[in-house]
Formats: sequence, structure tokens, C-alpha cells
Amino acid sequence: MSSWRSLLLRIGDNCPDYGTSSDFKEHIETCFGVIRRELEHSSNDILSFLLQCAEQLPHKIPLYGTLVGLLNLENEDFVKQMVEATQANFQDALDFGNCDMIRILMRFLTVMMCSKVLQPSSLVVVFETLLSSAATTLDEEKGNPSWQARGDFYVSCILSCLPWGGSELVEQVPEEIESVMVGIEAYLSIRRHNSDTGLSFFEDDDESGRAVVEKDFLEDLWGRIQVLSSNGWKVDSVPRPHLSFEAQLVAGKSHEFGPINTPEQPEPLSEVSGVLYGKQKHDAELKYPQRIRRLNIFPASKIEDMQPIDRFIVEEYLLDVLLFLNGCRKECASFMVGLPVPFRYDYLMAETIFSQLLLLPLPPFKPIYYTLVIMDLCKALPGAFPGVVAGAVRALFEKIADLDTECQTRLILWFSHHLSNFQFIWPWEEWAFVLDLPKWAPQRVFVQEVLEREVRLSYWDKVKQSIENAPALEELLPPKGSPNFIYSIEDGREKTEQHALSAELNNKVKARQTAREIISWVEESVVPNHGWDVALKVVVHTLLEIGSKSFTHLITVLERYGQVFARICPDHDKQVMLIAEVSSYWKNNAQMTAIAIDRMMGYRLISNLAIVRWVFSPANIEQFHTSDRPWEVLRNAISKTYNRISDLRNEISSLKKSVVSAEEAATKAKTELDAAESKLSLVDGEPVLGDNPARLKRLKANAEKAKEEEVSVHESLEAKEALLARALDENEALFLSLYKNFSNVLMERLPDPSRARTLRELKSIQADEMTVDLDESSVMEVDNESGRPNKSQSNGGKESNIYNVGEKEQWCLSTLGYVKAFARQYASEIWAHIEKLDADVFTENVHPLFKKAVYSGLSRPINDVSSG
Repeated sequence: MSSWRSLLLRIGDNCPDYGTSSDFKEHIETCFGVIRRELEHSSNDILSFLLQCAEQLPHKIPLYGTLVGLLNLENEDFVKQMVEATQANFQDALDFGNCDMIRILMRFLTVMMCSKVLQPSSLVVVFETLLSSAATTLDEEKGNPSWQARGDFYVSCILSCLPWGGSELVEQVPEEIESVMVGIEAYLSIRRHNSDTGLSFFEDDDESGRAVVEKDFLEDLWGRIQVLSSNGWKVDSVPRPHLSFEAQLVAGKSHEFGPINTPEQPEPLSEVSGVLYGKQKHDAELKYPQRIRRLNIFPASKIEDMQPIDRFIVEEYLLDVLLFLNGCRKECASFMVGLPVPFRYDYLMAETIFSQLLLLPLPPFKPIYYTLVIMDLCKALPGAFPGVVAGAVRALFEKIADLDTECQTRLILWFSHHLSNFQFIWPWEEWAFVLDLPKWAPQRVFVQEVLEREVRLSYWDKVKQSIENAPALEELLPPKGSPNFIYSIEDGREKTEQHALSAELNNKVKARQTAREIISWVEESVVPNHGWDVALKVVVHTLLEIGSKSFTHLITVLERYGQVFARICPDHDKQVMLIAEVSSYWKNNAQMTAIAIDRMMGYRLISNLAIVRWVFSPANIEQFHTSDRPWEVLRNAISKTYNRISDLRNEISSLKKSVVSAEEAATKAKTELDAAESKLSLVDGEPVLGDNPARLKRLKANAEKAKEEEVSVHESLEAKEALLARALDENEALFLSLYKNFSNVLMERLPDPSRARTLRELKSIQADEMTVDLDESSVMEVDNESGRPNKSQSNGGKESNIYNVGEKEQWCLSTLGYVKAFARQYASEIWAHIEKLDADVFTENVHPLFKKAVYSGLSRPINDVSSG
């Protein structure tokens, strides 16, 4: 890397390129000196690299803006090109809805305005253009209020620029910026308050109406900007290096910023509510998602004391680093601990990372990325960050009963993985009290599931050793994962006819008999003499035993003998029994159960509908609130179905491009052939070549080949579209089956709606029944420091070792949590089939709490009716 690139990239860092200096002014001067010399022969490279740095290291934008301001004094044309390139990139970002690029380039424009590169009035025009588009979106005649997410995003972009240049704008164009602020206030007064309870981390749906009162993200940001304005625009967390060069920069020529155009407004809605509104609102929120939902883990006394705006800015920095350095974990951790702010932010950093890891409906990146970043931060700040992470875990564990179901699953997977990288060390004795809780208490289930996942990542004895400070917790370890092979002849078991059949099948496999030969043996010898049930047991247990040594052995058996399973289990009923036998064989190993069923679905030996039916079989229903085992299998099945559809859509999109190319190639080849043939002339009634005969022959072959290619691509596209249509029909059947099953099992167990209209009421049913006993206890009078009574049902904390939610109520709470989680994660697919689901499942007769869970997952108003 040439030195000017390295200097641009490392500006502001403590690094060898800048010696021992950590002074921004010195860095900018050093970098400017080198860049100025290089401009003569590398101006294009410098321009593109400098813009790339500003876009991808946005926490350094004030440094890059000041550098551009200094270059403007030397080379106005270069900076004019820089402004034009920024304008082109900004317009592209608007056209394609690239939220991150829109937001960051607006920050860059603001900083260039501070460095006298951009006229303040040009920046105000950008603000006004976005604000006008946002206001029009909410207009029912000209816009489409279901796309409020886009308007909210544009307004949040304007507000988030102000910490970087508010004081300059107020000083230089006070009336224009005041007009923008009045416009934002007007927008806020007509928009809908965004209360997506379905996306909140905690289930506090009706706790004294908190969800209604709480500010949403945009209202909160507006409040922070108003506080900043009243404080005279003083911000600690935004470096202002341009002030060190103010005397020089003022001589620079400020450039105009070309006009920008926001995308066309979506078609106005024919109705303001109902299914169409819901679908479009969902589409808009997918395209313009809320970037952060604050997860308040720590008490206020722990969080660093900072101004409201500083908290927002540090979150922005952290999210930007996570976004742009997602492929370089070491660099990511290094930048996260070295932000340009003059105060500590360890607790805020932990909250921000956990808010992304647990973000609903999905985190921006795979959870493994956050796991690695947290590990690297623990190593980068060994004296501080591990303690902060441990504190976060303890705080979330205290609130686990109220934590969203999907968030609980992610937290379990993250925590077990995290511990596996730190020798499984954790003070388990702190949590040994969970053994005194009922088996359905969320804290007990959490510890049990973490230990189960740890065993998967290591081995049973190692995990047992890790809990030696709390040996009683061994009770929560999973069984040692050995197979449950019912035809084993160890332990002096008596051999039966079925043992003999299993041994015979084993010999056939050893003799390399084909699947067809084994099918013949099963159909001609086993089924007629012993019945289908015995045949199924013998085949499943014996083949799984042969494939039990490793994952590779299992795959080999399924590839070689999958057709045997397919032949004896051709329909859903028999496939459900097949899954039950697989589960029986691997009853001591939840991981292998999930893998075997997932692989069988992959080879199309069992259908997703059969898996749903098995998950809702009585034995599994009884585990819904105490084990992740059935849910893991269900998650895999739905995920696999969704991935197939996504793959088909991607293939069709690619094939459509290929069709256009093939058609163009065929037309071109035909035109060339026609042109050559038109040169043929007739002499005595015989054609005479006016062109080279070999060329004509080649052109004819080319035209034929191009036509064949066009036909072939068209056929491939039609075949894929037919597959997609079938897959979408299967998907509709899957969600119908899933939600019918959910509705039926909940209807059987949920209390009458008059007794449980909300989750709070559902939780308190058992507690109400126990009130008499509890009132006699004097312990209840002592509150702990969180302000909760010691025997608080939502805590199950160590002071009380009690969990007052009854088993039946906890079963309902857990199951409703999964209802919401599936609706939220697959909302796009569910909205596609909503009319059918409304007609067949989400009817008047379903329990209100079930309907509320589904609608909450879909961010659909509960009073919404499909006809509306």
C-alpha cells in the first residue's frame, strides 16, 4: 500500500504512520502534506479512495471533511469533482434505498459544509427535499401512509446530521434551519406513533400502558436534538478539527451541491387499513428498517454519565464500525475501543452489541459475528470488558422470564458459544438455586439449555467438570448422548425375532446390497410376516445404528438407502411414525435428532408437513415449555422450506437476465445471417454466393445455436417458475398447518378470555390463587434493590427460589412466544398468504391471546379485519 493510502486510512489512529502523535491537527497536516504532493499524478485514485474512506470509516468523517477543506484551498477543481462524486453516490443511494449510504453521505456533506467546502444553503436544500418527500408520503391523496417508514428514515437522517454541523447552520443560515426544524415538528405531529410491541425485547405488553407512552425512535431522537439545541449545540463526542484550521478554511470557495431527487411516491392506497395497508407497511419497514432498538440492560447507576445526544452518537459510531468492518473482526474490535470520544463507554458498548445480537426480527449479521466481536473486545480490554459482559448476562438472566422467546434462544446460543471460548468458566454456584424452581421456570430452562448446548460444543465430562462448584446442577445436564438402539444384544438381553431381522439387515448392508434389493426383502419377507410397524422399527433403528458413528456415516446411509425409507413411508401418516422412530433412536441426543430429521427432509424422505404434525404430537406438546428439542426441529423445517423458496427466487431472477441476453444474442445472430443471405444473387435460377460460403455457413450455425440457447434458457425459466409455484403452494399449506395446530393446542389450554385478556393476567392466574398463602409470609414485605418484592414471579430470583407462574400458564406463555416468533421471522411469507390464513385460521373463534401473538409478530393492528 502506498504511503498516502495508509495515511488516509490510519488518520486519527495511534499507529506507526503517524509516529507517537495522537493529535488530530498534526495528523491532518501530515496527511494533507503528502496528499497535496500526490494530487498531480494520482488525483483520480485519491478522489475515489478518500470518498471510500469517508463512506466506510464514518466515525472519522470530521477528519476527512477538514482534509477536503484544506485541499479546496490548493485545488478547487479536485474538490469540485469530489462534491460531484458525492452527489452522484448520494443520488444512487436514494434511488436504490441504500439506507446506510444515504445517512453517511449526509453526514459527510454536513462536515464539508463546516469546512467551507459546501454552501450551507445547499445542505438545507438537501434537508428540505427529504423533508418534503417525507411529508408527502403521509398524505393519503398524494402519498401512501403505509410507507411511513421511509418518511421516518429521511427525517432521522436530517436530525442525525445536526450534531456534526448544527452550530454552523444556526450561525450561517439561522432562518433556513429554523424553517427545517419547524417542518420536522409538523411532520412529527401528523405521523403515527410507532409502537411495534412485536419487536420489543421484553414482554411488557400492558404494564400500565408503558408501550403506548414510551417514545419511539424518531420522537426520542427529536428530543435529544432539542436538548442539544438548548445546550448551544455543544457535543463532546464529535471531533471538530476544522476549528483548528478556521482561519485558513474561511478563504476557500464553497461549492454548490447539485439537485437531488427522492424516489417516486408509492401508489396511494385504495383503503387506509386492512391487508393491503399491512402488506405495504411490512414492505416499507423491510426496506427502511429501524437501525437500533435500545436494550437497556444495566441500571442507570452503572451506565456512563453522558449527554442524551452523546449516547446517540456513540451508538452510531459503534453500529458503523460493526457494519463496515464485518469481515475484519480484529480491526472491528480495535476501532470499537478507540472511538474519538473523551469518555468511557464500556457499558454502552455492551448494550449496543447485545441490542444488535438480539435485534428483532433478525440481526444485521449472523450471530457468530457478534460472538467473535465480544470475544475480541474481552481480549482487547481484559481489565474491563469481561466484567461488563458478565454483568450483562446476569442482568438478562434476572429478566429472562420477560425476555422475548426468540431473544432467549439467541442468548442461550451466544452464551454457550462464548463460554466455550473461555474454558467454560462461569460461577455456576450463583445459579444453583434454579434447582429449587419448578422445571418450567424460565431461569431453570435457560441454565438447562445452556448446558445442553455446551455439551454439543465440547463433551459431556468436560461440561460436568466445569460445574464442579455447583455439582447439583448435573441434574440439568442432558443424558450422555449414546444411541438408544433397541436391538442391542448387550446386557444379556434376550434375542427376539426382531433382533434376528436387524442382524439380517445389517449383514445385507455389509454385503453392499442395493436399496432396491433391501426394499424387496422388506416388502416380500418382513412386512407379510411381521407387519409394517415391525418393518419400520427394524429398518430405522438398524440403518441409524450403522450411520451413528459420525455425521458422515449418517449422510452415507441416507444417500445409499434413503429410498428404503421413502418406499416404506410414502405418506404423511407413515412419515410421522418414521420421525418418531428417529427421535426414539436418538432420544439421548437432541442434536443428532435434529440433524437426522433435517437431513431426511433435505433428501425429501419426509415432508415439512409431517414434521409439523410430529412436533404437535402429544409427547412433544408436553415439552413445549421445558425443552428446546421440538422447537429446534420445527425451526429447521421452516427455515429449510424458506431457503428453498429464496434459492428458487434467486435462480429465477438470474435466469430472467439470461433470457434477455439470450434473446439479444439470437436476434443479433439472425440479423447477421439475414444480412449475409440478402447478398445472394440468382444466375440462371441458381443462387450464387455474393459472400464467403464458409462465413455464411458459420453464421447459419451461430444463428441456430443462439436460437437453441434462447429456447433452452426459456425452458429452464419455465421449469423453475413451475417449481416456485409448487413451493409457494407447499409453503401456504405449511403455514396453514402450523397455525391451525398452534390454535388448536392453545385453545385447549388457554384460560377463558375473560380471565386472561393479556399476558400479565395470564401470568398472574396462579399467583392470584396462591395469594392467601403468600400474604401470611413476612418475607414479602422486604424489597430487594430492584424495587421488586423478593417473591416476584417475573424474577424467580435467588432470594426467594420461587416462581409463581403455574405450569399450565407457563406452557401457554412459552407457546405464545413461539407463535409470535415464527410470525415475525417469516412475516414476508405469511403476508403473501394472509387472505387464506385469515379465512381458515385467524377467525373470530380463535383465542384473542393467540390472535394477538400472531398479529404482534406481523406488526398488524389487532383490530385489523381482512375485509377492511
